[in-house]
This record gives sequence, structure tokens and C-alpha cells, in this order.
Amino acid sequence: MKPYFRTRYLSEAAMIAALYLLLTLLTFSFSSGAVQLRLSEALAVLPYFTPAAIPGLTVGCLLSNLISGCAPWDVVFGSLATLIGAILAWFFRRLVYLVPIPNIVSNTVIIPLVLRFACGSEEVLPFLFLSIGVSELLSSGVLGLALLLLLRRYGSRIFKKY
Repeated sequence: MKPYFRTRYLSEAAMIAALYLLLTLLTFSFSSGAVQLRLSEALAVLPYFTPAAIPGLTVGCLLSNLISGCAPWDVVFGSLATLIGAILAWFFRRLVYLVPIPNIVSNTVIIPLVLRFACGSEEVLPFLFLSIGVSELLSSGVLGLALLLLLRRYGSRIFKKY
């Protein structure tokens, strides 16, 4: 990889991480807990445009969870759920309308388990699966897909191919 591409890759990843962190902190009051709507999860479609989104989203999620005072298990497994979703979204990039699905599924499966067993949430698992699933469907599915379709028009100017 040429130095120019490494610098661009790291810059894109850092900007995506910063944007994820900013969106999470701006909407902090409803971006954590059993019922949450993380607007930053809409960015989970960015692997469609660039592989730099994979570390960017993961670091952004990690920093968001650290700063917001999440339990250590939530920091680890929440970031892992985002990493899994981002990697799979990269592989789904040829199927445009399916790009948000990996993030929705990974977070819907992992986060309720973390909230229940690691964070000691009193809610029952079916409720947690439902609430996190609906929030991911709204943030990643609806908002994320809208973002993806909007950026598709200008994505080649914003994100260069490697």
C-alpha cells in the first residue's frame, strides 16, 4: 500500500470514528440502556463505500462506550458487535439493500445478552431483544439505508477506491 493510500485510509477511519463518537455523545440521553436509539448506528452502512469504515466504526463505538461510562463487558462486546457488523457489511456491499442487515443482527443478538448478564439489567431477554432489535432496525435499517442511498450519488467523490 502506497503512503498516500495509508494516510487516506487512516484519515477516513479517524473521521468516521470521530463522527460516530460525536453523534453518540450528541444523542447520549437516548443512546444507551435497554431502550436506545443510537443515531450513530446509521453510519454502519459506510463499509459499503470504504474498508476504512471498519476500524473507524469499531474505534468510534469503543470510544463512545468508554466515554459514556459503560460497563467493561459492554465496551468489549458492544465494540465487537459493531466490528462484526462492519466486516459483514463490507462483504454485503454488492447487495446494496442488505448492507445494514449485518449490523442489525449482530447488535440485536449481542447487546441484549451483554445488558442482561454483564450489566445486570432487570429486563427479561425477550424484551431486550425486541427493544434493541427495533432500535437497530430504525437507526441502521431506516436511517442507515437512507444515508447509503443519499451517499451513493456522491460517494465516489467522498470515498476514493483503494
